[in-house]
Amino acid sequence: MNEYLKHDEWCMIEEGFTPENHRSSESIFSLGNGNMGQRAMFEEHYSGKTLQGTYVAGVYYPDKTRVGWWKNGYPEYFAKVLNAPNWIGIDVKINGEMLDLAKCKVSEFVRTLNMQEGVLIRSFVAEMSNGNQIQVNAKRFLSIVTSEVGAIRYSVAALNFDGQISFNPYLDADVANEDSNYDEKFWDVLICKSSNGEGFITAKTKKLDFHVCIGMKYDVYKDGQKLEMLPSIKEETKYVSNTVEFDVKQGEELSLYKYAGVLSSLNHDKNEILEDAQKVVAEAYEKGYESLLEEHVAAWASKWANSDITIEGDVAAQQAIRFNIFQLNQTYTGEDERLNIGPKGFTGEKYGGSTYWDTEAYCVPFYLSTSKPEVTRNLLIYRHKHLQKAIENAEKLGFTNGAALYPMVTMNGEECHNEWEITFEEIHRNGAIAFAIYNYIRHTDDKDYLAEFGLDVLIGISRFWSQRVNYSEAKKKYVMLGVTGPNEYENNINNNWYTSTIANWCMKYTQEAMAHVKETNSSRFNEIMNNLKFDFDAETAKWNDIIDNMYYPVDEETGVFLQQDGYLDKEQILAADLDPKVRPINQHWSWDRILRSCFIKQADVLQGVYLFEDQFDEETIKKNYDFYESRTLHESSLSPCIHSILAAKIGDIEGAYDLYLRTSRLDIDDYNMEVHEGLHITSMAGTWMSIVEGFGGMRVQNGQLIFKPLIPKEWKSYSFKVRFRGNLLNVRVSADEVGVINEEGDDISLFLIDDEYVIKKDSSLVIEHS
Repeated sequence: MNEYLKHDEWCMIEEGFTPENHRSSESIFSLGNGNMGQRAMFEEHYSGKTLQGTYVAGVYYPDKTRVGWWKNGYPEYFAKVLNAPNWIGIDVKINGEMLDLAKCKVSEFVRTLNMQEGVLIRSFVAEMSNGNQIQVNAKRFLSIVTSEVGAIRYSVAALNFDGQISFNPYLDADVANEDSNYDEKFWDVLICKSSNGEGFITAKTKKLDFHVCIGMKYDVYKDGQKLEMLPSIKEETKYVSNTVEFDVKQGEELSLYKYAGVLSSLNHDKNEILEDAQKVVAEAYEKGYESLLEEHVAAWASKWANSDITIEGDVAAQQAIRFNIFQLNQTYTGEDERLNIGPKGFTGEKYGGSTYWDTEAYCVPFYLSTSKPEVTRNLLIYRHKHLQKAIENAEKLGFTNGAALYPMVTMNGEECHNEWEITFEEIHRNGAIAFAIYNYIRHTDDKDYLAEFGLDVLIGISRFWSQRVNYSEAKKKYVMLGVTGPNEYENNINNNWYTSTIANWCMKYTQEAMAHVKETNSSRFNEIMNNLKFDFDAETAKWNDIIDNMYYPVDEETGVFLQQDGYLDKEQILAADLDPKVRPINQHWSWDRILRSCFIKQADVLQGVYLFEDQFDEETIKKNYDFYESRTLHESSLSPCIHSILAAKIGDIEGAYDLYLRTSRLDIDDYNMEVHEGLHITSMAGTWMSIVEGFGGMRVQNGQLIFKPLIPKEWKSYSFKVRFRGNLLNVRVSADEVGVINEEGDDISLFLIDDEYVIKKDSSLVIEHS
């Protein structure tokens, strides 16, 4: 862990500049607006360790897979989220000396991410080598109103000297990806154009021909008065800039206002993108910094009104949940069905910025409850658009008849993950996509989605499962061989309980979905059956035979669901007995040693217990929780939230609270010592789940909401909002009462603790609890 950030309910605050923490802070203080994002690197030159990162949604590069031994079915490339041309740069010179925090003396340094307003603020005093001292104040944001616009106010005050201060605002397309497989740079520059007060660069990717155009305009003020500028203009192959120099007296302040446009060919014609960028930048410039900021802050207030969670009495917990919600809201807005949610969002390069099963398993519950249904629907449509690619992915592995295997990692539906044990074996991801369809429908009651988009996907997935199992004569059961479950510290195992469980559920649910579509839209049902050449009697008979005869490993003595065959053959050492010095074990142990250990990276059996808890009594849930929690290291960001929810389910409030802090402060306190690579965006939705489904006890059963709330002793109260079938409910829990306000929608029937209530439109209900 690395706890260097100040606790605050609405802000992330770093006091004092420690270069060793800078890359971590670049991740934690990142900004985004759904269309683009940026790590919190400095505007001014910095020669210390940094990971420059500006990212444009949907723009990627197929970097050729780098493996020593090629295997049939391997993807040809690993998709990279691209470090796009940099628009924030402002070189600063004081009497000819470059401002560089790696070389000058820095004091009074404060970096603040104001999450309530969506702005990044930085201030410090720098002393140059000749003793000149300056006060710097910088503030920037990426507009969530005009999502192609970013703006910076950068101010420098002369504290103890008269002299010259120069600004060099620039655009730079000579950028690289740290994770490039072959140290290749991914951009070709088409246009570099600069004139008095502005500049533009258009670049295209060397593969796939994505075009991005960035542009800037700027003004400089002295103590509030706009200055005339006669800049020195530079146009190079991949770089444009303006340099302006001004005389200052001690105590005077210069402020540069930089307005930028970042456009991509996903939304603009390539032949018109420069002209469009000029218009976007000009409009931002005319609107002005304060007006842009004012509308941006108002838009964030609206976001918070629907998604905020308040916690009274625990600042660390409050800061953490708001940080997670903030990052989720600035990563994905749901406005574009071509986009999805990368595990690092806009905060780093790791994992390629691609789509994983994390979206369906963790992010869907958050967006279902905090956004309009269209947001989640677009996430599901994204997968429907990739159905044919999923069928092709399965065909590469030998599957037939329309069987669909969705990729572990993707940008466009093709598999682009290049570790064989994941690409070929971590097939449980298919189940998460099917479950997301089910989850969406039970929350929204949008059953028409099945006929429009959902049933095709479900049939493809179920066809895959029916071909992936084989019948074991020895066991007289169907078995699932050679898989990797959610616990990636086990590879190529047989009969992973979770994978087999969700496979069976998929085939059951697909038949329920077919029955619904057949009953409510018979013409569409017949169309789907014909298009897919679905032999209803033969295929469903096979599915039902598998459902009735699937093999699940269970320890008969204890009744614990075994993670896989042979799990109890491992030496059973508990996580508490592991030397903290070797954790995380993936940074200290050989992979051979990890695979032979009993240690679990993340929820595996418990992932299934969480999804299908209605099928198990509380005693079964508790015995499985107690067994696996003691062996789980939580060295995946996706793990603690599931354990926290189940701990709350069995009444272990203290355990649930500890796990909540771990999942919510995972990046803030850098539990796994990897935040310098970027944040764990998709797991942040699990933090929301830990409160709403864990402490709040929210479930959906038989078309109704259920709340069975608990409250940690550290909290005086907490509250959250949930959208459900047209209603917006505000739930508040304290130590002795629970209140629900029906803020939007018609009368609603729900269960609170053990009783059913009807809460009328625009009314509230308060009951006592202990």
